[in-house]
Amino acid sequence: MTVTTPRRLAGILFDKDGTLIDFDRTWGPAAYAVMDDLAGGDRVRLEDLMAVSHYVEEERRFLPTSPLIAGSSAAYGPIWAKVLGRPAGPDLYGEMDRLFRREGLAHLCPIGDPAATAQRLADAGYALGIATNDAEASARAQADILGLTPHLTYVAGYDSGHGSKPEPGMVSAFATHLNVAPGRIAMVGDSPYDLVAGRSAGAVTIAVLSGPLGEGAREIMAPLADHVIASIGDLAALLDRIVD
Repeated sequence: MTVTTPRRLAGILFDKDGTLIDFDRTWGPAAYAVMDDLAGGDRVRLEDLMAVSHYVEEERRFLPTSPLIAGSSAAYGPIWAKVLGRPAGPDLYGEMDRLFRREGLAHLCPIGDPAATAQRLADAGYALGIATNDAEASARAQADILGLTPHLTYVAGYDSGHGSKPEPGMVSAFATHLNVAPGRIAMVGDSPYDLVAGRSAGAVTIAVLSGPLGEGAREIMAPLADHVIASIGDLAALLDRIVD
């Protein structure tokens, strides 16, 4: 009788921004539209929002120091609330999330072909999920447009009840969802937040260099990663190599 040894990894958990979608090309123009909307035609207020967001208007992109690159609206929302002269809290953050969801869909730009990668991994027997510091509704809407939804078993945002990265809650919840040990899932992302969350949960960590810093992220990502690849386009080949 032939005994089949289970593959080491049962599930792959993806970050979204910078991993599945191009951060600068999606959120650069989207954020400008959101800030302009919230500023209500007040140029000074718009400039103040851009300043606290470390945003380069002429290039429609964020500086690497921006709190928006890896943080949720609940994290940078208090900064925006102060600029806008509005109370920080769920009402403002909910409005921000709705605006970002709308503009994120309008400017959505994938990295490579996420649907083809997801199809290949799903066909190979991996369960797939998304863990993002974006809102869950936004993540699900973008996954629909990208053709990822049929391949996903799990989607978590900062507002899904598992906390935000770099906390390990989203990663641990994915392992629980699959009823496997955390060491049998991989967290794939472009930010230290992703890798710290994965390591804290006990998952395998895979860094991609497709985020805002590109190859420049290698130095800060490599110490936190079990593996480093250029983009999710290289993921299937990596997984073929690391199967036990």
